[in-house]
Amino acid sequence: MKRVLKLACLLLLGFVTISMWAQDEAHPEDTAKPEKAAAPETHVPVPPSVPVDYVIGADDTLRIAVWNEPNLNATLPVRPDGKISLPLLDDVQAAGLTPMQLGASIKEKLKKYVADPRVTVVVTAMNSQRIFVTGEVTHSGAMALLPSMTMLQALSTAGFTQFANVKNIYLLRIQSGEQVKIPFNYKEVVKGKHPEQNIILKPGDTIVVP
Repeated sequence: MKRVLKLACLLLLGFVTISMWAQDEAHPEDTAKPEKAAAPETHVPVPPSVPVDYVIGADDTLRIAVWNEPNLNATLPVRPDGKISLPLLDDVQAAGLTPMQLGASIKEKLKKYVADPRVTVVVTAMNSQRIFVTGEVTHSGAMALLPSMTMLQALSTAGFTQFANVKNIYLLRIQSGEQVKIPFNYKEVVKGKHPEQNIILKPGDTIVVP
């Protein structure tokens, strides 16, 4: 009798085990660990790099940061007279200096008020560096001059109207106090011909598309 009961118990235990295994097979998603959702990618726009020898001009926007002195931090434009106004220092000459030179100047002036000031100057907008595009273009007027911008790059931004004479484009530039006219044949340059015409632009240049 005991042997029969023991056999019955073993059969019952086996049946329960098989039933539990069948349920797990039927619903594998119940035991699987959910995968961690991937974090969405973030794309932070990077502003164009400013050359170390960039000379600050009127209308540029500067970010002045003084380490451990948040009350002295400021983001402000360079006035038409070439100066900026800072707490404690009032007017400071900025135009004509590189960011590093301006930082050194501010640091020297702040020594009267702050022990060992550490100053960082960043140009956040190069508004003084402009060129102008006029004529048969879709976007005429002033254009920000990016570092090492060429004629071809500027024209690709400006675009052409259907009436543009792209073979007879020219650049007006002031050299030694006189205006000079530099020809530019868009069709030939884009084909790789006359690469010398694809010159690097300078502040104040005017591109004319007849």
